[in-house]
Amino acid sequence: MNVGVDASPGAIVFTDIVGFTQFTAARGDAEALALLELQERLVRGALPQDARVVKDLGDGLMLWIPSARAALRTALDLQERFGEAADEGSPLWVRMGMHWGCPKRRGDDLVGHDVNLTARILDVAGAGELLISAAAARAAGDALGAVVCEELGPVVMRGIPDQVPLYRVSRT
Repeated sequence: MNVGVDASPGAIVFTDIVGFTQFTAARGDAEALALLELQERLVRGALPQDARVVKDLGDGLMLWIPSARAALRTALDLQERFGEAADEGSPLWVRMGMHWGCPKRRGDDLVGHDVNLTARILDVAGAGELLISAAAARAAGDALGAVVCEELGPVVMRGIPDQVPLYRVSRT
């Protein structure tokens, strides 16, 4: 097992279905499972060839994408796909958080400060939102030219010692 070995720099992206617990209570386990399968199918269909789902987090996923530009494109594509699914009657309200960093590998898993920071970025996002760190914005570079990038300013996050500049990103 590769414990504590640096992974290559890349984008960490978390997805989370908003209101999943309430949905499950109201609609039942069978519909909840169908919603999870829909999320996974949409994500796997959007991932670039060199990207992967690191792990399933219950009602969310952790993704690894080696290119910041590809990660941003993928997250924006997912934002649209999730929105289309919601428009077609599937209540798939997903929020996403993205950060660029160099986490540690632990077997097939990724761990460390960059992963924790990405999880906290996700916590700040609302339904349907994609929030990215300044590090992700810098790494994506000119890919941000084709999107709306709203600066949220430095944000205080639980367990993170410094404020983190965040951006809300969407297609124009």
